[in-house]
Amino acid sequence: MSTAEKEAGAPSPAAGGNGGRGGDGAAGAPRRGVAARIVGRLGGGAAQALLVLIALFWLVPTLGLLVASLRSNEDNSAGGWWQVFTKPTQLTAESYSALLDKSDFVDSFWNTVLITVPATVLVVAIAALAAYAFAWMEFPGRDWLFMVVVALLVVPVQVALIPVAKLYGKIDFGGFQMFGSVTGVVLFHVAFGLPFAIFLLRNFFAAIPRDLLEAARMDGGSEWTIFRRVIFPLGGPAIASLGIFQFLWVWNDLLVALVFADTEAQPMTKWLQSQMRQFTGNIDILAPGAFLSLIVPLVVFFAFQRYFVQGVLAGSVK
Repeated sequence: MSTAEKEAGAPSPAAGGNGGRGGDGAAGAPRRGVAARIVGRLGGGAAQALLVLIALFWLVPTLGLLVASLRSNEDNSAGGWWQVFTKPTQLTAESYSALLDKSDFVDSFWNTVLITVPATVLVVAIAALAAYAFAWMEFPGRDWLFMVVVALLVVPVQVALIPVAKLYGKIDFGGFQMFGSVTGVVLFHVAFGLPFAIFLLRNFFAAIPRDLLEAARMDGGSEWTIFRRVIFPLGGPAIASLGIFQFLWVWNDLLVALVFADTEAQPMTKWLQSQMRQFTGNIDILAPGAFLSLIVPLVVFFAFQRYFVQGVLAGSVK
């Protein structure tokens, strides 16, 4: 076969085959995501039915908790919350009024806010700066330091509880003791939230085109200017999704609160756990308390749902 015949008969990489991005499809055809392939295989109706079942699976317990929190303790003791549909009873918000009159619950709510907000803001801010440095700045030992960060991902929280508790017990600043304080709980969450946060944002920042950064440097932009005007806006979805993850983890945490928070610094999760031990059958206190601890993360999630989805799917479709 002549050279011309070989050139005429040889398929180009863009025409398909193993060399093309389209795989076994047409040239240049975009790759479908996992969700699109599942919908294509199940069919539109079956996929919608599956999604409805999954939504009900998650929403029914929340609905049950809401109904139980609006029923009296006698009605809750007489039967399950679902009996409100077969045996209508009077729903009342008296349990919420009684709960909000308890000063220890109100204090635990504000303790939860004081723990969650700083732990989320500090992790996102520090991780974003560190991720930019690991992704786009050259300095000695950069790869080794990033390997250390990745290695810290496999360290269980339970392993560090006792050593950190002993360390906190030795820290005393003019009468302020780290152990049992809100500050101690915040610092622990920050320390264990940073490795995953840096790893996540570094991979996202590294996918940003280099030409954008080089153009900013040619315009005289400093590293801080590049981070503030290029990296931060483009990384908004990933940063928002990280913030949601961190907020939910810290807000719903119980283990760290049990170890490091005393009665004055306890969040709502520890308060609910203590109420369960003391008042096991007192549903009119436990149900509204549990629902109030649940509603805040739900509001945060649905408020930033669009950014959460963009951040989770970032990089999955080119």
